[in-house]
Amino acid sequence: MSANPQWDISRALGVARFFHLVCGVRDACVTPFLTLYLRQLGLAAPWVGILMGTKHLIAAFWAPFCAFLAKSYQKRRVLLIGSLLGSVGASLLMVLVPPLDRDPGYRSCNGSHGVTATVPPPGVALTVNVTSAPEPAPNYPAPSLPAERSTGVAPADGFREGPGESGQEPSSRLPSSFVGSIQGTRTTSRVLLHPITSRVKDTPQEGAFRVVSPALPLLAGGTALASPDNQSAAKGMAGALDLSLEGLRWTFILSLGSMVFWELLTSPLEQVADDSLYEYLDFVDATDRYRSLWIWRLLGMSAGVCGISALVGQLDCFLMTNSPRGVVHFYGYSLVSTLALLVSIAFPVPVCRQWEPSYKMVKALSVVSGDPRLITLALTVFLIGSATSTVQNFLFWHMKDHDSTELVMGFTVALGLLAEILLHPLKTLLLRKLSRVGTVGLGLGCLAGQLLYFSFLWSWWSVLPAQILSAISHGALWWAVGASIEHLATPGTERPLSAMFRGHFYGVGASLGSFVGGFVVMRFSLAVLYQSCCVVLLLWLALFLSIQPRLPQEQKINYSKLLAVEASDTSDSEQGTERDWLVKAMRDEHSDWRG
Repeated sequence: MSANPQWDISRALGVARFFHLVCGVRDACVTPFLTLYLRQLGLAAPWVGILMGTKHLIAAFWAPFCAFLAKSYQKRRVLLIGSLLGSVGASLLMVLVPPLDRDPGYRSCNGSHGVTATVPPPGVALTVNVTSAPEPAPNYPAPSLPAERSTGVAPADGFREGPGESGQEPSSRLPSSFVGSIQGTRTTSRVLLHPITSRVKDTPQEGAFRVVSPALPLLAGGTALASPDNQSAAKGMAGALDLSLEGLRWTFILSLGSMVFWELLTSPLEQVADDSLYEYLDFVDATDRYRSLWIWRLLGMSAGVCGISALVGQLDCFLMTNSPRGVVHFYGYSLVSTLALLVSIAFPVPVCRQWEPSYKMVKALSVVSGDPRLITLALTVFLIGSATSTVQNFLFWHMKDHDSTELVMGFTVALGLLAEILLHPLKTLLLRKLSRVGTVGLGLGCLAGQLLYFSFLWSWWSVLPAQILSAISHGALWWAVGASIEHLATPGTERPLSAMFRGHFYGVGASLGSFVGGFVVMRFSLAVLYQSCCVVLLLWLALFLSIQPRLPQEQKINYSKLLAVEASDTSDSEQGTERDWLVKAMRDEHSDWRG
């Protein structure tokens, strides 16, 4: 068998390591920054939550189905190549989605000037203070809004251009807080309706300022100034959820279609590759070498997220200047996907034996439903997915509101990944000292602490210390979950159970967290969302630890003790099968498993 080139283990592991490294770089190009790009398109938090929830839901159920079909029809390599080839084109569809703001004013190219305001909580008026250059300019016209947005978004009521009126509103119809002169070095205070990051753009031709429609809204839809009596939060939410606006409707529909098509092509890749490599190594009893490959993916993600962040700042001004900055992420993703496509040609895929009906997923589901410890673990993973999705979806929004650059965001992700890698040598010691349940509790506590900390961010750099805890809140937590699954699984169900927990339970939790999180951000604030998730995790942590002693504990068979007892028993009368302690114990365990 070793003479067969199909079983060249060293070559197969080398290709697999490089493939995981490249795929890590590929995923890091877009995945951490996807919601930030959707925000730059002009989509509000609820719509971003719906898009991300749909993405997680497709990955949770479509990937296992495609992996099953690929194995059944022995088309794994075809699926690998097709997934990578299709994702190259599908990812570029997102670049074609038109943003709500066709004139993005946040760019700093060509020396243009822009001021970015910090985002207050939803429902709180935003005051933008702009100081003009010390230049005498008497009788400047009052700042105004455009009569109509180029994307078809109409001005708000009370600011429409009436018959015979010019495109610029008279100052008598503007709120008093918005009217003021800007002579010399004088500050003008402007109260904006939306709790968003807005921009104030300098108009060098007239020396005046105008309000440019927001590019990064938490609440999309409408850019009118706040009236003196302040519109209600319910009215603002209604505007954010209004898809009757043509520009918003088309942006959301095209984004949804592009993401669904992209996820259908991309999601099966990881599971098919993992199954192929595991079965390849299983044929030659080398599955122990499979466990260390995940490090290469994390290394690739660490390098990729920092590299693409640096490229965005350097290449953005040379690309399409009327598109959001995030287009560079998709170009990088397509380029690295092409490299992964070349590597996939040599990826180890075993020649499957004659296909036989497999009911491992059904067996795994029956094992979960019959074991209270696995049920509590499944609920824990579900909550982990829900809480983690809020960080993945909106943490970069929070950092952007505090003037963070994408390079800092990338370094934030890399810091958490590297901390997890550095903690890995202590995995065995950690699980032995704290036990599996204790490590799960520690991970949940650290995740809750991170969420609480994120709700009180005061600067762009303040997120960095909390990211170190990702080594425990993600790394150690999942090590404990994996060890618990291996400990509680019956023979032959370890991998199906692991796939079910990481795919179905975690994916459904992340989907629900995305759906709900967007509306919570819109209705309350991002800080309220993180604090709510923290409270839920702490309540579940207390319940999880309190019910563990009350759950039925399995009685593990000490085979070494049984063998020692059998070896010391020299009586010939006890040589029968009925007196064979080892055989009887194994028979009882087998009958319990079948039952």
